[in-house]
Amino acid sequence: MPRRDTDALVIGAGPAGASCAIRLARAGWDVTLIEQSAYPRGKVCGECLGAATLQLVDELGLGEQLRALAGPEIRQVGWMTRTRVAVAEMPACTTGSHRYGRAIGRDTLDTLLLECARRVGVTIIQPARVQAIRGAPGAFVCDYRRRSGEERTEPTGALATIFAAIVIDAHGSWEHAPAGVDSERRLERSKRPSDLLAFKANFQDTALSPGFLPVLALPGGYGGMVVADRGRSTIACCLRRDTLRECRQSAGGDGAGAVVETYLKSSCRGVARALDGARREGPWRSVGPLRLGFFASGSPGVLRIGNAAIEAHPLIGEGICMALQSAALLARVLQSKPARIDERFISGCQKRYERAGRRVFAWRINWAQCCAQMAMHRSLATPLAIVMQRWPRALTLAARLAGKAQSVVPATRASGESHEYA
Repeated sequence: MPRRDTDALVIGAGPAGASCAIRLARAGWDVTLIEQSAYPRGKVCGECLGAATLQLVDELGLGEQLRALAGPEIRQVGWMTRTRVAVAEMPACTTGSHRYGRAIGRDTLDTLLLECARRVGVTIIQPARVQAIRGAPGAFVCDYRRRSGEERTEPTGALATIFAAIVIDAHGSWEHAPAGVDSERRLERSKRPSDLLAFKANFQDTALSPGFLPVLALPGGYGGMVVADRGRSTIACCLRRDTLRECRQSAGGDGAGAVVETYLKSSCRGVARALDGARREGPWRSVGPLRLGFFASGSPGVLRIGNAAIEAHPLIGEGICMALQSAALLARVLQSKPARIDERFISGCQKRYERAGRRVFAWRINWAQCCAQMAMHRSLATPLAIVMQRWPRALTLAARLAGKAQSVVPATRASGESHEYA
């Protein structure tokens, strides 16, 4: 029998990785979680948690603690262009325990999840970067290096090795994938003008109404604003590479963060009003480009969750929900630890998980693509704003189609396959 230090090795301790580790540990698996960053740390993320997300957090036993920290219920949705603002009621979820979503910073959310994982017995190696994965399903070998506590430093320390039966890839979509985990995503590709680059900053003392979630329709991009935990407001956006290049050229050498903030204020009057008199907390963060789609199929035997597996345009604010939901799907497929974890078992789980993922996430990926195209083109965004101002229910319907009124309900397939989330 091959050496084994852990049953499941999870790479990345974001919402997907940490929640999957928690679920597997509670199901009897020996789990090791490797995270490259020291916590707490900020992430480029819209930070919205819909009603379905809150239900998933409840399942992890963190619901009460999270709600005590999160921002107010999000009861209104908006569509902002340069000169127009449409406001409508956020659709309420009529099933499950929660009617409306909330917002919470990723520094807070990720720390809560990691502490929970530690409490349920997950072995946590942090900060450390995985260098390479080799071997085969049932007998993977992981090489990693410890890192210093400073984010974005080079790996330090001697190379260490851990042996695992299953590898779960939960690293962020913009982060460097270790060798052997995601070979096709490690390939360099040319920078394209249409690449979407993501930016985020937090502000205090904004004029943004608590409980209001507007979509920012920007020429060559889109974004959103929301009041999250500790009274801070999050502003996040995605801009096309060519749009950002034009903005930087006209700004005369300003940094990307300053350019983005200026562009947001000039392209959307609602942003300028919200930030009038506000103070920014820390710098603008940026990542990219986005890699949109469903990518559950990867290296043989390596199971993907979160942004490593699925990424929709963040305009619909379902990123954290899809991360948590993909982790729940995989944990349901794996269920209790079998007596023998071999290639046949892992291959079967991978196929069932991929089928379930495509069924659950396909609509949100496609709807997000549609909404993003409407927001990025002024010829579409402005007429839509006029329609939404006259018929606010159209905006409420759009939010419903994005999943804002959806709860996560366990369903059992008639064929007897494992539980899946519908």
